[in-house]
Amino acid sequence: MEIKTLTLQGSAGQSDILIGRGLLSEAAARCLSVFSPSRVHIVSDSIVAPLYLEQLKGQFQLPVTATVLPAGEEHKRLSAVETIYHDLLAAGMTRKDLVIALGGGVVGDITGFAASSFLRGVPLCQIPTTLLAQVDSSVGGKTGVDLPEGKNLVGAFYQPRLVLIDPNVLSTLPPETYADGMAEVIKYGCIANRALLDQIGHDDIENIVYECVKIKRDVVQQDEHDTGLRMILNFGHTIGHACEKLENYVGLTHGQAVAVGMVAAMRLSNALGAPEDLSGPLADILQANGLPTVLTHDREAVFNALLSDKKKFGSTVNFILVRDLGKAEIVPVEAERLHELLLKI
Repeated sequence: MEIKTLTLQGSAGQSDILIGRGLLSEAAARCLSVFSPSRVHIVSDSIVAPLYLEQLKGQFQLPVTATVLPAGEEHKRLSAVETIYHDLLAAGMTRKDLVIALGGGVVGDITGFAASSFLRGVPLCQIPTTLLAQVDSSVGGKTGVDLPEGKNLVGAFYQPRLVLIDPNVLSTLPPETYADGMAEVIKYGCIANRALLDQIGHDDIENIVYECVKIKRDVVQQDEHDTGLRMILNFGHTIGHACEKLENYVGLTHGQAVAVGMVAAMRLSNALGAPEDLSGPLADILQANGLPTVLTHDREAVFNALLSDKKKFGSTVNFILVRDLGKAEIVPVEAERLHELLLKI
């Protein structure tokens, strides 16, 4: 088995990221080479658990307990975190024991936040099972849950000590869930590596995952707490999150919302001085990967929704613009100017 390894040096320690086909089948051995728990608690969801939970539990000789959450962004709430807390207490988990997130981005975000705050922090391993989680959300330590007012408004920066990425599990994804992850792959191509856009559909997904994670690792090491460079990872997300909120997190998926948000952000980039409008080529790539490209929501509603987003500072919104494919810029845009431009795109 060929394993590619990346290391992220965070403020609280090292995060080892392993990428390789078949890693799930040896997850326990990999975990026990890094952690020394007396017991293990796995958090998964109602879609992933029937596929992989028993396979993972059966690898451990230690006591293993589990929480299975209902699947879906609409369940990414504080109530889910409280459920995990109660299960951890019932299992007798201590600060030296291991919590594993087995699932997509929602499971990873909720579990990461629970691990960061239970007993003020317990060891965490992320085993992402969706393309979106493998290329993006499982790496970098952003954890959290949504509030009715907006996405990810409660959370913590908490690096997993270990991330195990097995591309083989992607074979069980529905096409629309796979497409969600491709939205983030395309994002990385737009903001940091133009060549990624040419690899889509032609390269081994294992290599694509590695390149995306490497970009994120490099960015996070320079700006772990999202005060500068890391903001480029939000390309397409400001408008995308607003659209998700308007849909009450049950209409557009995260990847679909980001896709629509990236095209809108490209149009804004052009309006704010990009030499050419790249929204057309971007829309072609997104559509070829089964993703929407048209912002159908009322622009006034989108503007009001994004004003509640945590990226707003005072009277400005930090917007991520791409004027050349493969390079992103963080541009503070006056709220009034953004309002004016949104009405035109």
